Amino acid sequence: MSASSHLPSGTVTFLFTDIEGSTRLLHELGDAYADALAEHRRVLREAFARHGGVEVDTQGDAFFVAFARASDALAAAREAQSALDGEIRVRMGVHTGEPLLTQEGYVGLDVHRAARIAAAGHGGQVLVSQSTRDLTGAHDLYDLGHHRLRDLTEGERIYQIGDATFPPLKTLDRTELPVTATPLVGRARELRELTEALREGNRLVTVTGAGGSGKTRLAVQVAAELIDDFADGVFFVPLAGVSDPILVEPTVARAAGVPRVADLRELDILLVLDNLEHLLAAAGTLSDLLAQAPKVKLLVTSRARLRVSAEVEYRLEPLPEPDAVAFFVERARAVRRDLRADDAVREICRRLDGLPLALELAASRVKVLDPPLLLDRLGSRLPMLTGGSRDAPERQQTLRATIEWSYALLEKELQTLFRRLSVFSGSFSLDDAERAAAATFDDVAALIDWSLLKPIGEGRFLMLETIREYAYELLERSDEHGQISEAHLELFLELAEEAERELVGPEQVRWYERLNVEQDNLRAALAFACATGDGERALRLAGSLWRFWWNRGQLDEGQRWYDGAFALGNPVSPPARARALLGASHMSEARGDRERTRGLLEEAVEIFRSAGDSWRLAIALAHLATAQSNRAEELALSQQALQVAQADGDERNVAVILHNRGYFMEEDGDLEQAAALYEDSLARTRSIGDTYGIGTTLDALGWLALQRGDPDEAAAAVRESLGLLRSLRDTRSLVYALTTAAAIALERGHPSIAGRLCAADEALCKRHGFKLDPSAARLRADTTAQVRGVLGDAFDDEWAAGMRLDLDEAVELALEALA
Repeated sequence: MSASSHLPSGTVTFLFTDIEGSTRLLHELGDAYADALAEHRRVLREAFARHGGVEVDTQGDAFFVAFARASDALAAAREAQSALDGEIRVRMGVHTGEPLLTQEGYVGLDVHRAARIAAAGHGGQVLVSQSTRDLTGAHDLYDLGHHRLRDLTEGERIYQIGDATFPPLKTLDRTELPVTATPLVGRARELRELTEALREGNRLVTVTGAGGSGKTRLAVQVAAELIDDFADGVFFVPLAGVSDPILVEPTVARAAGVPRVADLRELDILLVLDNLEHLLAAAGTLSDLLAQAPKVKLLVTSRARLRVSAEVEYRLEPLPEPDAVAFFVERARAVRRDLRADDAVREICRRLDGLPLALELAASRVKVLDPPLLLDRLGSRLPMLTGGSRDAPERQQTLRATIEWSYALLEKELQTLFRRLSVFSGSFSLDDAERAAAATFDDVAALIDWSLLKPIGEGRFLMLETIREYAYELLERSDEHGQISEAHLELFLELAEEAERELVGPEQVRWYERLNVEQDNLRAALAFACATGDGERALRLAGSLWRFWWNRGQLDEGQRWYDGAFALGNPVSPPARARALLGASHMSEARGDRERTRGLLEEAVEIFRSAGDSWRLAIALAHLATAQSNRAEELALSQQALQVAQADGDERNVAVILHNRGYFMEEDGDLEQAAALYEDSLARTRSIGDTYGIGTTLDALGWLALQRGDPDEAAAAVRESLGLLRSLRDTRSLVYALTTAAAIALERGHPSIAGRLCAADEALCKRHGFKLDPSAARLRADTTAQVRGVLGDAFDDEWAAGMRLDLDEAVELALEALA
């Protein structure tokens, strides 16, 4: 697509073209088709260019062109039509409107309308909309009358250039499909797959999905696309207002215009049965209809499948983010034409799970609230998402109503489980659902069938946040709230305490990822503990998660939980307090606050010593050593830590302490002793499969190799380090390794890359709140100064480019420089 800055704005005329029967032509012409297609493109492009057309998009044999003046568009279409000859026959559609021009291109109903006008025509035919005809005053156009287009919006009066005779336009004049206010946005893949499913011989396709996911709109559009496939037409059967399954049969007959369903036996039709979820007992009637009427096909929308043998289920997921943003902007323009897709809009779409109904209701609010203000109020989604179209079914005028509709259809046992499962934030496993909510496999499967849960792979399930908010309100009002939340807290406290040791074991990559997957549940458990004043479990839980927060660069979040847990003030056991003190000390150390770090650790050391907790005592002593202000204290505390770890047989802690002592030697200029300590530490970490220890020690050895004048050895070590640390997503350690990589890149003759890496490193530290230790800070400053001297005036551009890199991009750039 062309850059939006080159596209006309304001009143714009669109011209769409494509070749009729291109697949057939390809088979008929063979190798000559490529030459014919190239000639067709040349002729069209020359005609468009002569009249000021700007090519917006080209796909295969189709053109999308924009003109600032409607008269130029008509002139280009006339010229192109007369210049084309031979076997390639092109159909064109011209329409004028006032689309919104965004960075991504044009957005709005007028784009869809122009495309639909073109699609209604035949090869050699140029169709023109009423708006283009009125604006140009072209009275020589042939009036084809009023037509309903397949975008299902209000009809359009269509004109034709020239008076040649063509078959009837491919419009919806033979259907009773409902008129919609807006075109279908997104869903191109779903539209294609559903039309193919019905064309391939499937006679009953059920579109299932959560309330508000857009099942009806998609099904109606599928029917519009298939109008030419059914000799006797397509018919829409609304069932939301039907309360008794016995009434389904006469309702179908009435919609199809026949006295009885039996009269459909010889007809070639498609029936769209909309909102069947409360009438599932009529499934047998529909099976009988298919058996008796061999040419009838059914497209059903329902929140649950029918469970009959002929059925093919098509589960409709929420919109992916790009389509959700386009949908939101399209709907919001009805009340605010200048709306743009920005970060606030994208976050709104994420918060609303990409549910079309939720997006539509939120979009109606931008008339009153700018997107950033609307985003602030979406913390509680349901109260904001009201005020839908008055002509929509009552249950679709608010998001709460459409979720209530689904809930009311559940059996009582499923209602109970639905409420209980809302205790999970984010996704959850079946095992966890069984333990915390007394779920069974069959009941979870039933909620999936009702589109209130969705499987997301690897044995995990998700309740969309818009749905979960409603379920959690019900849980909070129930007698079970405390019991279920207690079970959830215990479950994730157990997980965190197991993970604390596993994060330093050979399976640490898997355990880091497991905590990442469960992070929303861990937050919910912490929030419940703090809200109920349970300081003991809040401190134990937070105290078990410090390594995850520390390495992933989530310092602010970790500190908030520690502050909240300490502030509860109720009596807690010394071990629980000490564990949280140890965790909080790592948050303050990463920020460079040595004084606070020492205070926290000194208290923690005394408690661990009294409690006989040698594992954590060694960690705390080793950490306390690095927070001292003079070398003698550092070495003395480090020696204490080493003795505790060795007595405990803790090879991992021994390796960490040796690494730290190597750093002390390096700072003192004793590179030989530093190298020996680092090599000893590396051997131990390799023997126990400690990915973190291997990665950080290789980084240290890489810097030593560079200081010794061997940049190739340094590059090899740091390259391996970066790969290992990236596998852990260890943001904190990666920013240190990037400083080393920048220095190596400069030494190997890549000053531009070195500058970008220094800039990226500085930006990442600011973003995550890291403060490099004095040695790493000096290294980055020295590298930056040298790069500035080498690059001169080009330095600022390289620095700016580096500041824009995210962590993955910076690591990839470093790996490239070290290859």
